[in-house]
Amino acid sequence: MTEPGSASQYQTGTWRTEKPIIDLGKCNKCGLCYLFCPDVAIEQNNDGYFKVNLFYCKGCGICATECPKRAITMVEDKE
Repeated sequence: MTEPGSASQYQTGTWRTEKPIIDLGKCNKCGLCYLFCPDVAIEQNNDGYFKVNLFYCKGCGICATECPKRAITMVEDKE
């Protein structure tokens, strides 16, 4: 039975064919990847950089498209 507000418990990244890789050397911590991610799969670390939570990431590539520094590259997910 599915309970209201329980969506965060369900892994949604299992059908991904590509995953985003963030080059921290290029990242300027602008947060556009976080703002545009439709799955809320981008999280901010304590140091201000962003990371991808692959539990939720579906590999849509919107984060890579929106990144003004081109710090995010989509690569084949071989898992």
